[in-house]
This record gives sequence, structure tokens and C-alpha cells, in this order.
Amino acid sequence: MRALLAMPAGLQHRMFDAAQLERLRDLADVDTARPVPDLADASDAAPREVEVLITGWGSGPVDATALARLPRLRAIVHTAGTVRHVATDAVWERGDVLVTSATEANAVPVAEFTLAQILLAGKRSLAQEERYRRERRPRPASASAAGIGNYGAVVGLIGASRIGTLVAEHLRRFDLEVLVTDPYAEAEQIAELGASKVEPEELYARSDVVSLHAPDVPSTRGMVTRELLALMRDGTTFLNTARPALVDLAALRDEVVSGRLAAVLDVHDDLADDDPLWDAPLATITPHIAGSQGNELHRMGEAALEEIRRLDAGEAPRYPVDGSRRDLTA
Repeated sequence: MRALLAMPAGLQHRMFDAAQLERLRDLADVDTARPVPDLADASDAAPREVEVLITGWGSGPVDATALARLPRLRAIVHTAGTVRHVATDAVWERGDVLVTSATEANAVPVAEFTLAQILLAGKRSLAQEERYRRERRPRPASASAAGIGNYGAVVGLIGASRIGTLVAEHLRRFDLEVLVTDPYAEAEQIAELGASKVEPEELYARSDVVSLHAPDVPSTRGMVTRELLALMRDGTTFLNTARPALVDLAALRDEVVSGRLAAVLDVHDDLADDDPLWDAPLATITPHIAGSQGNELHRMGEAALEEIRRLDAGEAPRYPVDGSRRDLTA
């Protein structure tokens, strides 16, 4: 089976470790030392025998021109999440090209990060750290700790996406109540996760932590409104590992800078250098680290290897992308 690494130079060493690259060579006829960043630059003969394209972050689009040069193409195995920038409409119109994604593998570290931040938020760690730094001494044991702790706390998840579902599964191990709002998920499906389906207003009003896990599509942009944030109780926490476009930034800024709400923001593309959120004591701002980093990228490489193994063995793919829902694969 002839394969081609259609990705930026050097990316193969980030996505696959040395042993994985050796296994890739065992599975397919592929030059792992010379990826092709742009299919337009490949010699005319090179793509003709290619059956599998292995793509990743920064890969160019597989458009009608590229497909015309790939008559034997059977699959695009994407080592990252969304395929929307790689698999163009021409791929889906051709109809005989399998497309797979490593979205499920990338969901694992995001869910782990989210779980950690939810549990810290339950301890009101940001507020307690800020107070401790300011006062330089712990509060006496007799001081009020109302609302602090994870026993019986309520966590609200916006979106029963891959990541939202995985977070809900993690939370089952703790003494928490989990609420989920998602217009496309059935109540029975959410109940199987040990959670309850509710309307957005109830989720914001009841939750100690609200965590966002919806896709970035036109219908979700700006879905976290000023009115919904105002329903959150004083001292509660809003967590975003999804996309910044889903949130009314001005409204969130007002709530966090005032000290009424805490926030954990791992996605924040629109923050200016002088945005007050940078200095807000109750804001944790991380540089998009929830997704796969370092050795976690090898989990995504492993997912790609499994898809190639299945393709070679004539088995069904593990994580095929549904062309009709490709924009939801984030």
C-alpha cells in the first residue's frame, strides 16, 4: 500500500516517535524522511500510485486539482482534529475516499485538563490563592468556607460533544451532580453518562462550574451571552477549552474583572495585550495547552497508525469522518 506524508516538513517527527515511524514503514510503502508539504510541488509521477495520504496540522487542501493527480487514492488519514481545511468538497463529491480523524485522541488531554480545572474550581483555588497572596497568612479554620468544596457540587457541561462526553464520564468518579445542555442530545443519552439534561438557563443558574464544549459553527457563535453569565452565582467559575468565538467576551470580561466570577480560559484569540483580563486575579489564562502537547501528540499518531492498519487489513475504520457532519469535527 503506497502512502504519502502530505504534511509540513518535520511534523512527522512531532506526531510519531521513532518506533511509530518504523511501524508506519512496515504498514505501508512510505518515505517518512521526506514529507510533501504541498501536493502541487510533487513530481507528476509521485502521486499516481498513492493510496493513502497522511495529513496533519498545516497540510494543504486536497482539492479537485490534487485529486486529479491521485487516481488511486483510497483514504486521507488525518493526524489532527478537524479535517475541514484538508478534505475539501471535492473529496466528498468524489465519494470513494475514506477520511479519518484523530479527534478522539485529541479529546483525551482536553478532557483531562478540564477535569483538573473543574476540581480546582470546586476548591475556589483562584480566589483562595489571591486572598492568601494578598494577606500572606491563611484564614483561621473558623472562617466561613461556604460554597467551597467538591462534595455535592454541581458541574454544568455545555455540549455533549466528544470532549463533553469524556468529561462527563470522568466526573462519574466524584461526588458531583452533572448537568448537560445540548439541543441535539437525547435525555436518555445524557442519563447514560450519569448526568441530567437541562435547559441552558437552569445550567448556568445551578452550576458551581460551567464548562464549554460546543463546536465552533455559525449557530453557536456568541452562545454564551451576557444574560446567561448573569445567571451564574457569585464566586462560581466559567471554563472555556472550546473556542473564544462562542463567548461574549465583553460580558465575560465584566464579570471576571469585577471579581464576581472566576474564569479558566485556554482559548482567547481576541485578547489584546492590554486587556484587563490578563491582570484579573480570578482569571487563569493558559496558551491553548489543553489539547495535545509534547508526547500526547504520539497518541494522535497512534490513532493514525491504527487506521492505516485497519485499511491494510480490510477492516472498518475506527474513527471515520461523516461528510455530512464534517464541520462539527473539531
